[in-house]
Amino acid sequence: MDRAPETGVRSLCGKTDGFATTVDYQRGGYVNDNKDTKDQVQFGLAMRRADQVAEQARAIEALGYDYATTGEHVFFHVPCANAFISLAVAAGATTTLKLMSTITLLPLYPAVLAAKQAAALDVASGGRFHMGIGVGGELPNEFEASGVPVSERGARTNEALEIMRRLFVEDDVHFEGEFNHLSGVTLEPKPSQKPSPPIWISGRKDAAWRRAARYGSGWLPYMYTPEMLAESNQRIAEYRAEESNDSPVDPGLFIFFCCHEDNSIAVEYANERLSKQYNQDFSSMIDKYAIAGDPDRCAERLREYIDAGARTVILSAASPMSYVETAESFMAQEVLPRFQA
Repeated sequence: MDRAPETGVRSLCGKTDGFATTVDYQRGGYVNDNKDTKDQVQFGLAMRRADQVAEQARAIEALGYDYATTGEHVFFHVPCANAFISLAVAAGATTTLKLMSTITLLPLYPAVLAAKQAAALDVASGGRFHMGIGVGGELPNEFEASGVPVSERGARTNEALEIMRRLFVEDDVHFEGEFNHLSGVTLEPKPSQKPSPPIWISGRKDAAWRRAARYGSGWLPYMYTPEMLAESNQRIAEYRAEESNDSPVDPGLFIFFCCHEDNSIAVEYANERLSKQYNQDFSSMIDKYAIAGDPDRCAERLREYIDAGARTVILSAASPMSYVETAESFMAQEVLPRFQA
């Protein structure tokens, strides 16, 4: 993913430590009732425990979320799964839940291998896979160990996206690029979703906005304020128009949260988790880039992002392991129903 501008916060890893099973609210999204139009908002919950994927996925589905998600790194400050592997497990444990990688580090994969795994997962899940894509780069050692120069990550990602776009719909594909050479290849089976699984581009900077405008079905930034989100949505729409593409890019958001009846404890828990995850003091950034507080504060902050344009919100519990399940239940019971259709 693109680097954070001022803080060194740079990456998105697989997300929740635990899972909750205590409430079942209506599936199918929520509405922003602060708008004249009933814009549907969908919510996802991120999984962080690589050893309990099936259990987490079933719990997320029972809670009524629209998505279960997970991220990946080869190396990171905290344990990280592999999105393709974990989401394949989640697919077998659920029936209707959409499954999103948040995110796949595309430049670390050979382009055709990423296309194959994405198509295979979409077929195996019955057309439920959504592919989140970022460039990474905050940990150069995982690029070095993978044999990929970190300086090439943006160009490799763009080229891979072009190849995937063609392999998902064409036969006998020929391609001559800087990093890939294809001579009459055909990907089978092709994805169940046509023309492809939704592609969610993640990042924070202008290069990611342009990538989303050119290749994305959706835009999934992280470590964003509501103001940053609104600006990015506008810029992506402008870049999309330059591509002579009148289809909209779905506006999303990935955000860490901690919901607790005590505001100060929520902030303390979020800081404890995120400081560990990003290997730096996060205390000055909680209010800016996360949702932390009691249910009223969490709902207020979430509405700011929805008013800024977010229509798919992926939530990731940021708290000590011992409180994750409670935070997820509290959010599901006390906050999200306020946005229910």
